[in-house]
Amino acid sequence: MTGSLGSLRELNRLRIVDALRHDGPASRADIARQTGLSASTVSSVIGELQSAGFVVESELAPDGRQGRPAAQLTLDPSAGAAVGLDFDHDKVRVAVSDLARSVLAEASVRLDVDQDATAAIEHASDLVGQVLDEAGVGPGQVLGAGMALPGPVDHARGALHQSPILSGWTGVDAASELQRRIGIPVHLDNDANLGALAEVTLGAGRNARSAAYIQMSSGIGAGLIVDGRPYHGHRGTAGEIGHVLVDEQGLICRCGNRGCLETLASGPALLALLRSSHGDLTVERLIEIAREGDPGARRVIADAGRAVGRAVAGLCNLFNPEMVVVGGDLSAAGELLLDPLRESIERYALPAATENLDVVAGELGERANLLGALALAIAQSGEAVAARIAGTVSAA
Repeated sequence: MTGSLGSLRELNRLRIVDALRHDGPASRADIARQTGLSASTVSSVIGELQSAGFVVESELAPDGRQGRPAAQLTLDPSAGAAVGLDFDHDKVRVAVSDLARSVLAEASVRLDVDQDATAAIEHASDLVGQVLDEAGVGPGQVLGAGMALPGPVDHARGALHQSPILSGWTGVDAASELQRRIGIPVHLDNDANLGALAEVTLGAGRNARSAAYIQMSSGIGAGLIVDGRPYHGHRGTAGEIGHVLVDEQGLICRCGNRGCLETLASGPALLALLRSSHGDLTVERLIEIAREGDPGARRVIADAGRAVGRAVAGLCNLFNPEMVVVGGDLSAAGELLLDPLRESIERYALPAATENLDVVAGELGERANLLGALALAIAQSGEAVAARIAGTVSAA
């Protein structure tokens, strides 16, 4: 995703901006430790960033230490903005934030994303215009857009791999098509990867260097975090846990195989199990009646937890994360889902693979993918920031 920068000076700017995006506020000494750059290099680059209006400084003593407080540096929230887009199977969400990740405006629309990529992208571009207008942000202020799609992403092409899951997106260069409409650089990733990025940046997995994010919504996916960043694998298909085989005689999955985990434990699968006895429900209503004590609702949620836990146990044996964060719509069930999920992990995983493993509900709920898309846009904006600063320095 990140291209080669033209000089060491530009690379140093990018590293410092990246440290402030991910870890700010920070002192100059903090930045030197985080980046490995010398104090003189940090001081010089920070001076350029301040002159260009991208960094602001205040004297704070957040840790209560004695003596003169170190100057704390942050990216100036008004120096730019980012757009995030989350394409779920049945809806599109769009938001705009400042560089401090504060959401300025947000909108959504329900539609069938899977079957008609062109319509989904058109609706999304309209929503981008709507949230920018609402936030009072001009397109020229937006440094980039992050786009979350519910399928395996070919990062070399900026498009989804061909898949029967999103048949309407076959052959569509998603990032380029959206970028053409909104006039903003677009960075694309799988939705579970971006949910993982959001949870380790802003949510339950803050500061985790090795984590698995399990998204349980209209589909089931996993985002893997390695050294604090999403891991994509060789062709971008890492984390497709929803299509792990769990029942050879099970239902046909939308991927074309039989008995995938999604056919047992996704939101639509649970609602289908209850339709004959409970009528038409939503996931929100399912969780509500489960908390009220409905035995059928509690049973399908617990069974889903056990099934997902068994698959996660295998993931733990292979990947050995320090934390598992469960997100998506179904994570709102809390311990009704997590207790049986933990029991399955304990039963089926190697003890050494789960020693000191934390299994927790995500804190960001159904907005995790959207916030992750914003985080991606901000993280990828480093080149745009560096280019602006380089232009300012050259003109000086």
